[in-house]
Amino acid sequence: MRRWLRDPLIWTGIALVALVVFMPALKPVFALLFPDQDRPLFEQDSFINLTLSHIGLVAASSAISVLVGVSLALFVTRPSGREFRPLVETVVATGQTFPPVAVLAIAVPLIGFGAMPALIALALYGLLPVTEATVAAIEQVPAGAREAARGIGMTPAGRLRQIELPLAAPVILAGIRTSVIINIGTAAIASTVGAKTLGLPIIIGLSGFNTAYVVQGALVVGLLAVVTDLAFDRLGSMLDRWKRDDVVASA
Repeated sequence: MRRWLRDPLIWTGIALVALVVFMPALKPVFALLFPDQDRPLFEQDSFINLTLSHIGLVAASSAISVLVGVSLALFVTRPSGREFRPLVETVVATGQTFPPVAVLAIAVPLIGFGAMPALIALALYGLLPVTEATVAAIEQVPAGAREAARGIGMTPAGRLRQIELPLAAPVILAGIRTSVIINIGTAAIASTVGAKTLGLPIIIGLSGFNTAYVVQGALVVGLLAVVTDLAFDRLGSMLDRWKRDDVVASA
């Protein structure tokens, strides 16, 4: 019970849910903090809907980044794909060199407004951390572990699945963590092209000189990023503990 009370992930999660659900009840607070605003609370859409849409967009774009990034990294770390490594590194680096706003500006005339151009921009922007982390993680696998696996007759696919990926998992997870956190913040600009995200109150607040709207959107985005970061930290700790237990069991 005491451990639960000291858990930052639980308390920040509770704070996030409470802020999202009970934001309308804070209208008097924002009216007091921003007395010059006639409309101190963003009410064009509920923060519950905005948060769920924001999470959905980040989850979808991050899933694409992870799938493509890990696949590319595994390809260029195999003997048959090593010659393509410079090309892959250049392409994924270019995805983060171009700001998401520029990608949105190019995508909107081609595919229209909505979530799709935002999905493309976020997926491209989150590709570099995943790819770089996976390549580095695979290359850091001890050569002795590979040789031992080869010596007992494991196939290349078996070595990848049972030796390389389990040993590389913590570093790969760190790259995914960076990618997701980046996309949580970057997804806010997706509202500029019609996607429903937590950036909507921020953008409307900036265009209408309503600081209260900006603060409300930024608070939820910030808390969402903190909760997600703590969740990844917890997942990483569980992964490390599982690896230690597996080593002990093997010994």
